[in-house]
Amino acid sequence: MQRTALSLFLAVMATSTFAGDHFRVYFGCYTNAKSGSKGIYQSDFNSTTGDLTDPELSVETASPSFLAIHPTKKYLYAVGEMGSADKKGGAVSAFTISPTDGKLTLINQSSTVGSGPCHVSVDKTGKMAMIANYGGGSVAGYSILDNGGLSEAKTFVQHEGSGSDPKRQAGPHAHSMNVSPDNRYGFACDLGLDKVFIYQLDPTAGQFKAHGHGVVPPGSGPRHFAFHPNGQFAFVNNEMLMTVTTFAYDAEKGSLTEVETVSTLPEADRSMKGLSTAETVAHPNGKFVYVSNRTHDTIAVFTCDPATGKLTLIQNASAEGQIPRNFCLDPSGKWMIVAHQNSNTAALMKVDQSTGKLSFTGKKVNVGGCVCVRFLALD
Repeated sequence: MQRTALSLFLAVMATSTFAGDHFRVYFGCYTNAKSGSKGIYQSDFNSTTGDLTDPELSVETASPSFLAIHPTKKYLYAVGEMGSADKKGGAVSAFTISPTDGKLTLINQSSTVGSGPCHVSVDKTGKMAMIANYGGGSVAGYSILDNGGLSEAKTFVQHEGSGSDPKRQAGPHAHSMNVSPDNRYGFACDLGLDKVFIYQLDPTAGQFKAHGHGVVPPGSGPRHFAFHPNGQFAFVNNEMLMTVTTFAYDAEKGSLTEVETVSTLPEADRSMKGLSTAETVAHPNGKFVYVSNRTHDTIAVFTCDPATGKLTLIQNASAEGQIPRNFCLDPSGKWMIVAHQNSNTAALMKVDQSTGKLSFTGKKVNVGGCVCVRFLALD
């Protein structure tokens, strides 16, 4: 009886604590001796109160550095910088998400064919997954099977060429693969070539083919890509020059045209060396855009003109940790969680809905080698 009563009490307390908009948060991490991480971790988050629980291990897996969640909320995908069983390159893993506690169970792994996988995304129909290989400078596409697992690569494209920086751009370095709002095209940022490759998608077949490309200024090193909510503009953070480029997007033609490129740093710090950007996120209201600055350890906050896509830097908010990598806004746009690779932490920020500026809530959780954050809404 005592155990039953205690269980009921704890259940009531948990429901009370997380009454309101309840989300699960998944953290992708580098697994090594320094970080102490064992794989993917998970927390609970309440967007009404801002309560964030301490992360706990969801599944053991090697260096799941980037995550993507299936539209059905049943599956999660992760790229890992390790070789799969008997094939070269790294691996992309498929997991089922437990509907009761959110824990992950491996379905299968497929080879990324190229080396150094760093990004994974899922198309809007949930039929196709796509990955980018930084080390190999390539991209690949997969069919998503009925059980949520992944096929072997249905498409593999090796980028070719070099950029203007002989040290960083001697060859291609694909860094991300994203999908257009209408699900017709995929966009692969290649740091080594200063290009955003555009691919025409065939989700049913798990395939894509070359369509065109957008170009950033020489030596920029494009990394991650985000669409404006209106679908008319896209933003690319340039890792090497600490800038962000706005593109106008023609949905009918599937083309990108540069609008402008601006710095992610305050003017006084623009001569600093050894800095790099990491992530780009557009606010769901379309008024703000955010970029993480590694080593500078800040999040650059921009206002966005929804008519032109032009950005104005208004804040460099402290990331509250070392080497801010990926960060994510919750679906309400009221909160941001920032992953700190070197601090082995993640920080919760409050987003001012009128200005877009960030303020630290004082809440920081420990999660080793944290480099990716994903929210999953719970029904």
